[in-house]
Amino acid sequence: MSRASASPSVIEDGPWTAYQKWLVGLTAITVVFDGMDNQLLGITIPALTADWHVARSAFSPVVSLGFVGMMIGGAVAGFWGDRVGRRTALLTCLAAFGVCTLAIAFIDGIAALGALRFLTGLGLGGALPNATSLAAEYVPRNRRALAVTITIVCVPLGGTLAGLFAIRALPVFGWRGMFVTGGVLPLLIAAALLRLLPESPRFLAVRAGRIATPDGAAVRVRDLFMPDYLRDTLALWMAFFSCLLSVYLGFSWLPSIIAGAGLGPAVASSGITVFNLGGVVGALCGGALITRFGSRTTMLAMAAGAVAGAFVLSRMPLHAGSDVARLLVLLAFTGGLINAVQTTMYALAAHVYPTMMRSTGVGTAGAVGRLGAVLSGYAGPWALAYAGTASFFALMGGAVFVTLIALACVRRHIE
Repeated sequence: MSRASASPSVIEDGPWTAYQKWLVGLTAITVVFDGMDNQLLGITIPALTADWHVARSAFSPVVSLGFVGMMIGGAVAGFWGDRVGRRTALLTCLAAFGVCTLAIAFIDGIAALGALRFLTGLGLGGALPNATSLAAEYVPRNRRALAVTITIVCVPLGGTLAGLFAIRALPVFGWRGMFVTGGVLPLLIAAALLRLLPESPRFLAVRAGRIATPDGAAVRVRDLFMPDYLRDTLALWMAFFSCLLSVYLGFSWLPSIIAGAGLGPAVASSGITVFNLGGVVGALCGGALITRFGSRTTMLAMAAGAVAGAFVLSRMPLHAGSDVARLLVLLAFTGGLINAVQTTMYALAAHVYPTMMRSTGVGTAGAVGRLGAVLSGYAGPWALAYAGTASFFALMGGAVFVTLIALACVRRHIE
């Protein structure tokens, strides 16, 4: 028996082998490029505004279209992955957002950019649930949370790499060169993974009838609302929605808040960087802690810590003379925990649903979460207009508190 076709029961209860780690690494690479392409538009908007002679506000609909594409792509590709296989769906999504990103390098105009970002979003959103399912099904049960966390944490890691790459590449190659790079690399990786990445052994076993599953070949979204899954589905949807609202409040508005307070662009860049990198560290630590203590205790503790951090930030006045070191530490702590909760929620969702509804369950939860990302574009300015940074960070903390309550309502936590 080949390594790719090993018995699912052997994988579930066996050791975490070097080959399985290699497969998780390959899956994680796809998510790195997902994170990189996801950040490209924000990175290049200043250059686009100068080149096309349009206001920055003209790109707001483009950003929203990207989020809508991710929402639809997460739901549809998750369902498709449960029908045709996670590997097929993942590599198709990887190639799709590569092609659409590459095409942006050859356009001139907001309308075409909006259409292509919507199509790119379909691929970006569709890659995550299938990468999650692959990572979960390659490894033993007791390593599933860590494997999924390692995979999904590559989203902020990819975004960080894109920002670091842009510092040197954007002045030399321009915005078109950035989109060429962001399109060609996923296509090359997709071609390589056609040979290197096998299908999920557990998925193949279910399709072959070697693992019993009720009506597995005809899984439907409404199956997520069967009595046995209804409570967990609704709780996960609320957790994803509220947590992604808080995450994207930070992504979308922290740089402008910090710069607008008179702390300068360097501190603004540092602030969003530590917010992201704190999430990478926090997510990896969270995945390891879940393996040891279970997801309920670990995730509720991380969410509670994030609420506390946001409350402290809401009480901290921001102005030109603010304590920058204290601000960055608080942003790293709060952003780290918020991102850690959001990342480990994918591991929890992969645990909640069985094999033949796993991609559908994870994909629809992520799609509902994208509604929170869309709402952040409107909720952030509203909070800032109401009472400045105090209400902004209070809103962020309130959203994480809702996440905490929702996670407490999930029945099938990882033991």
